[in-house]
Amino acid sequence: MAGPKPRIITLAKREGQGYGFYLRVEHGEEGHLIRALEMGGVAELASLKDGDRIIRVNGTFVDSLEHSQVADLVRKSGMSVALHVLGEEAYKTAKANGVTLADPQSLSGHSQPTMNGVSAPAAKAKLCYLPKTSSGFGFSLKSIKGTQGIFMTDVVFGGTADQAGVKLSDRIVEINSENVENLSHDQTVQKVKAAGDKLMLLLVDEDTDKFFKSKSIRPSMADATVRYLPHKPRIADMTKRADGYGFVLKEDTKLAGHYIGEIDKGSPAERAGLKNMDRLVAVNGQEIDNCRHKQVVEKISQQGNKCSLLVLDAETEKMYKLGGVSPLLYWEEMRGSPPSYPAHEAEAIPAPVVPAPADVDHNPKLCRLEKTAAGFGFHLNGIHGVNGQYIKEVVKGGAADRAGLEDDDIVVEVNGVNVEMSTHEEVVNLIRKSGDTLVLLVAERTAYEHLKAQGIAITPQLLNKEPSADVPAPAYAQDDEKKYTESDNERPATPPAQTRSRSSSSSSSSSSSSSSSSSASDASEDDKL
Repeated sequence: MAGPKPRIITLAKREGQGYGFYLRVEHGEEGHLIRALEMGGVAELASLKDGDRIIRVNGTFVDSLEHSQVADLVRKSGMSVALHVLGEEAYKTAKANGVTLADPQSLSGHSQPTMNGVSAPAAKAKLCYLPKTSSGFGFSLKSIKGTQGIFMTDVVFGGTADQAGVKLSDRIVEINSENVENLSHDQTVQKVKAAGDKLMLLLVDEDTDKFFKSKSIRPSMADATVRYLPHKPRIADMTKRADGYGFVLKEDTKLAGHYIGEIDKGSPAERAGLKNMDRLVAVNGQEIDNCRHKQVVEKISQQGNKCSLLVLDAETEKMYKLGGVSPLLYWEEMRGSPPSYPAHEAEAIPAPVVPAPADVDHNPKLCRLEKTAAGFGFHLNGIHGVNGQYIKEVVKGGAADRAGLEDDDIVVEVNGVNVEMSTHEEVVNLIRKSGDTLVLLVAERTAYEHLKAQGIAITPQLLNKEPSADVPAPAYAQDDEKKYTESDNERPATPPAQTRSRSSSSSSSSSSSSSSSSSASDASEDDKL
C-alpha cells in the first residue's frame, strides 16, 4: 500500500531572521514536531502547520535522529533549508501501518516543492524507455576522471535514446529499477548488455544533479517525471448516467488486480476511453491494488455521480513494471488539471423512468469575498506555465464557500480583469494585491465549455451585474503559486499557550525559549528556529 505524500517546503530567511517556528519533541508524541508558528513568519507563510512532522532536512532522513541533531541540521543549513514534512494525521497513520518513511519508494510521491509558500519549479529526474533496434540503443557511456558517476555520450540524433529523451552528459542513476551509482564503468556496461532488448533508465541532467546533491537527496523514482515514457496510463473522467457508468469491474483468477470489462456501447465508460482488460490502478487518485473487489466497487460508488479512474493497458503495464515505476506518478503529474468530465454525459438521455433534466444554468457566477483571519478559504490551481486557473479545496464555511465558489469553478476575471489567458503567476499576483476584498467572475466547468462552444464572451453582463466600482484592477507582476486557505485551528497565536512543559534547550542563533519541566517523564525539547 502506498504511503503518505510528504510536502517539500523550502524556507528562506534574511540575515538575523529566524524561520518562525519551534522544533519540538514531546512526551507521548512521536516525531519532530512543528510548534508555535509565528503569525506572518516564514514558516507560517509557507503553509507549515502546527503538529507537522519533519521527515527530512535537506534530504537527510531525520525521523530517527535525536532532537539536537535535527535542530543542528536546520541551523547549519544557512539562509535556506529544504524540509520534507508530513501532517500530524498522515504521520500517525503511516506509523500505525508500519510504513518505512526512510524509504522514498514506500511513499506515494512528493508534492510540488515550494519556496516560502510559493510553488518552485520541481527538480526532476527523468525516466526514459529504450527498446533496442537493429542499430542498438543509440548511445555510449563515459566516465570522467575525478567525477563519480557514468554519463551518456554519443547520443545518436534520431536514434532510440534520442527519441526517448536521453541527452548528452545525463548521469545514469538506475537501470531497470536497479541503482548503479556505485558501479564501475565496466560493471555499468555489463548491466546494459544484460538488460536485453529493453532498457528503463533513471537519469539526471547536470542542473538536476547539482540540485539533488546540494540538498543531499539521492534521486529515486519518486523524484522522476514520466513525461518521456512512450506508453501512458489513461485517466478516464466519467459522469454517471441513470443506468450507471456502463462497465463491469472484473477479477481474473489468472491475473492479479482489477480489470475493466463488458463496456456498453455509447456509455460514459466507452466515451471516456476505457477498454476491455484495462487494469484499474486508482480511483480518484487512491491506489486500489491492495483492495478487495467489493472495496473497489464501494470506492467507485462513494464518488457520487462523477469519478476518475486510472487504468493501464497490457503494454503500458509491462513498461512500467520493467522500471519498477508506480503508475501513480502519472496521476501526480496530470492531476494539476481538473478532471474534464464530458459535458455531454451530464445531458445524456436517461432511462425512460427518469424525466429529462430541466434547462441547465449556463450563467457564470460573480462572487465577492471578504477576507477573514483564515484567508479567502480556497486554493487556486493550475499547471505551471499553462494558462487557465480553477478553484480547489473550498473551505466549508469560509469566505469562498459563503460567496458561492465551488471546487473546479474556472476563474474568468479577478477584480474586473480577464485572466483566461493569464499565467498562474499573474493570477496569483492579482489575488495577492486585492487586499481584503476579492471579486471573482467564475464559471462551472460545463457552463464554461458551453459558453465557449457558443462563442459567447463570459462577462458580468451575462448576469446583468457589474463588479463593484471600488474594486481596483491591480497591475500585473510576476510571482508564484500561493495557498489561499487556512483554518483558524491551524494558525495558533505566537507563541501559543503551552499545554506541555518544556525542558531547557540549547541556544540557537535566534534566542531559544525554555522553562523547567514538572517531571522528567513530562519533559519535552524545544528549539526556536
